Amino acid sequence: MKRNSVGENENIECWLTDMDGVLVHENHPIPGAAELIERWVATSKRFLVLTNNSIYTPRDLAARLRASGLEVPEENLWTSALATAEFLKDQVKNTGAPGRCFVVGEAGLTTALHEAGMILTDTNPDYVVLGETRTYSFGTITKAIRLILGGARFIATNPDVTGPSQEGVLPATGAIAALITAATSMEPYIVGKPNPMMFRSAMRKIDAHSETTAMIGDRMDTDIVAGIEAGLHTVLVLSGITQREDINRYPFRPTQVVNSVADLITTV
Repeated sequence: MKRNSVGENENIECWLTDMDGVLVHENHPIPGAAELIERWVATSKRFLVLTNNSIYTPRDLAARLRASGLEVPEENLWTSALATAEFLKDQVKNTGAPGRCFVVGEAGLTTALHEAGMILTDTNPDYVVLGETRTYSFGTITKAIRLILGGARFIATNPDVTGPSQEGVLPATGAIAALITAATSMEPYIVGKPNPMMFRSAMRKIDAHSETTAMIGDRMDTDIVAGIEAGLHTVLVLSGITQREDINRYPFRPTQVVNSVADLITTV
């Protein structure tokens, strides 16, 4: 595995980075994160901060990050909700009609789909789109199951089965998707990480090319594997989930391993 060096990143023109475990941890900035973002902004570097969380709009997410001590412009945030909306927009563009979606989710997802031209409805939808919410209801899940059994295609924003809260873990999109799959025998198409499609849509947004784009992440099983599959330079930081002793468990390797984003500041 390569270690960080100035020369190693000299050909990188664009950066994608995960958020939790890379830039923030439990609503506190990871040392070096604020300086890295400031450097990217000051040098007009093309970059996006990626998250599988579909709850928040970019504006809301930027405000939450600001409260955590990170100044990330709205236009530099890319969520699984935005990636899902872009995917569905592309899917229906040659049909001659806007896509009709029944949505299980919150403002981040409904806003993204609306801005992508989707019609949000529970009447004869083309798609059932499942995202993150803190208020999954039995009635809404039942409706989603019946619509899928009636022919609606099943889309999920991300595969994460749990999410954090101050009280402990919460069931997340992947867990509810598994429930719906058990009831319908239909697997969802999942747009978010580790699907490399989320990275490709992010790169389109900032006009990036795989040969000159890097992905920073803290998880081998999502950030790094998806970055590899998208053809990117991958940087594993040890400030989050994956630790150095975990790396050899995987049949693939990141391009670089660094302790945290603080080790990248002088090289980007």
